[in-house]
Amino acid sequence: MKINEIRPLDTEYTQVLDTIALKPKLLYYYGKWPEKRIKTVAIVGARKNSKYGEEIAYNLAKALGEKGIIVVSGLAYGIDSIAAKGCLDGGGTTIAILGTEIEKIHPSAHIPLAEKIVERGGVVASEYHLGDKLDYRYSFLERNRLISGLADAVVVVEARERSGSLNTASHALNQGKDLFAVPGDINKQTSQGCNRLLASGANPYLGIDDFLKYLFPSTKKNKQSRLEQISLFADTNEERNVLQLLANGYHDGDLIIEKLDLDVVTFNQTITMLEIKGVVKSLGANYWTLN
Repeated sequence: MKINEIRPLDTEYTQVLDTIALKPKLLYYYGKWPEKRIKTVAIVGARKNSKYGEEIAYNLAKALGEKGIIVVSGLAYGIDSIAAKGCLDGGGTTIAILGTEIEKIHPSAHIPLAEKIVERGGVVASEYHLGDKLDYRYSFLERNRLISGLADAVVVVEARERSGSLNTASHALNQGKDLFAVPGDINKQTSQGCNRLLASGANPYLGIDDFLKYLFPSTKKNKQSRLEQISLFADTNEERNVLQLLANGYHDGDLIIEKLDLDVVTFNQTITMLEIKGVVKSLGANYWTLN
């Protein structure tokens, strides 16, 4: 496989990484990054997973793959690799972020999986290459910010009370991403981390249908009801019009400016006021969504 290089601002899809704390200067990768921003979900969890966790991670990732949603994770044993396999089996695209040098795919047992990811149009990436002085105790934790950074939502399937998955969850919260956790048996160690996240306010993952409704508000009635609620926060015509486009699936600020024939100053003032009111939130790179 050929090693390529990319900077976050080189494609629309990776631009979001330019907005996170400790943004990467350069990524080394195999495969091909999507050029356009596509809805992306991170699925992470325990390396030593249960059958329960395996079933949930696989079925969720497969369903997302079937819907054309990108699944991002690490390439670790357990939930990470299960999610990658599920997405591929659903005919989808998946991205794996390594905590090692790009030349050292880890674990080596997953080299065939990495090759399959690339063959199916996905990406295996790392911000490290041979010659970098790495301390693996920290590099795997550092890469977690990239996993959550690429995602629109993060789902923690299983996690012990002290887990790398909780580190990913922490990055997700700091980056303003929606965080979901799978409820589990309170007597099992692999559920303790998720249950703690839920107690702290994470969204409960209650099944594929429920999660897909979150990703894709399904009916016009639901969208209209949502729009009516958020429109109460609009004080100007510009604010109402921007909210209308966001509710209809427009997220690119430049496209909203074009659609509404606004000047950049007016748009920036409008979107800033809506953000202050807590009605919208930034996805980075002038992409916005309803809060």
